[in-house]
Amino acid sequence: MSKAQRLIAIIVAASFGACLTACGGGGQSGAVVTVNGQTITHADLDKKLEASPAARSVLQQTVSNQLIDQYAKSHNITVSQAEIDKVENGYKAQYPDGQWDELLQARGLSESDVQDLIRRQLVLDKAVGGNIKITDAQIMSYYQKNRAQFDQPAQAHARHILVANLNTAKKVEADLKSGKDFAAEAKQYSIDPGTKDKGGDLGWFRQHQMVPQFDQYAFSGPIGQISQPIKSAFGYHIIQVQGRKPAQPANFSNVKDQIATTLRQQQEAPLVPQFLQQLQSQAKIQVNDQQFASVFPSTQPAAAGGAPAPAATK
Repeated sequence: MSKAQRLIAIIVAASFGACLTACGGGGQSGAVVTVNGQTITHADLDKKLEASPAARSVLQQTVSNQLIDQYAKSHNITVSQAEIDKVENGYKAQYPDGQWDELLQARGLSESDVQDLIRRQLVLDKAVGGNIKITDAQIMSYYQKNRAQFDQPAQAHARHILVANLNTAKKVEADLKSGKDFAAEAKQYSIDPGTKDKGGDLGWFRQHQMVPQFDQYAFSGPIGQISQPIKSAFGYHIIQVQGRKPAQPANFSNVKDQIATTLRQQQEAPLVPQFLQQLQSQAKIQVNDQQFASVFPSTQPAAAGGAPAPAATK
């Protein structure tokens, strides 16, 4: 699992944890909703949420977060804001045109929540990766074997209005060619829920990312003009291409740091679960709610030395 995938997995857990906190209501007994006169109380909702399988994962992740924070403090591991920003900017680059913000909003997470997640990931990197050495020869070897994956494909930026039938498509085409506002037409006629309220804007996308009929026009049609109706499996598209970027071959100097990070992650991946398990096994965890007792079955009081030393590579 890559660092990006790891972060997204934690985001999913964190967002469910936020739901547990927000919905729990701090032990309130009042009604959350009333259905035809029958109430569902905070206590009812708490009980359902806590009994769900995901609640155990959230609790485990929350305990792990505390153990990571305690380990960082006791071992003087610090993470700067610049380090956090660098990692987050790397993630944002993988989710262009506001998709990163949409992901966080959909998960109910703030920028601060994500930066806390990144900070803990960086603490783990420093804790388990201290003895990992990546050589220039390893980086070059990886680059030569995987060069194609670093090439940047051609990209296009377009907006569209998707409708269900040809007659509507022709009307929309005529409206736009007569000077009517594209965003207003998209809002009124488009059946694409992801873009109709965004002026039909699809942002930048890679070649061959869209269905073939759409892709062909997006990468060959004239920029700025309104297309004729273009049929695909989804209906009829009226497309306006707004820009294109040519493919860019990979440049080793530009991807060297990225490859080094990937190789480091590959070596760290099996060490992180072992490290977290070691932290937990040496921690004193008192479970006060017996329905969660099996989540921490083998905990014991902390050893005299406190938290474990950083994991070492073999």
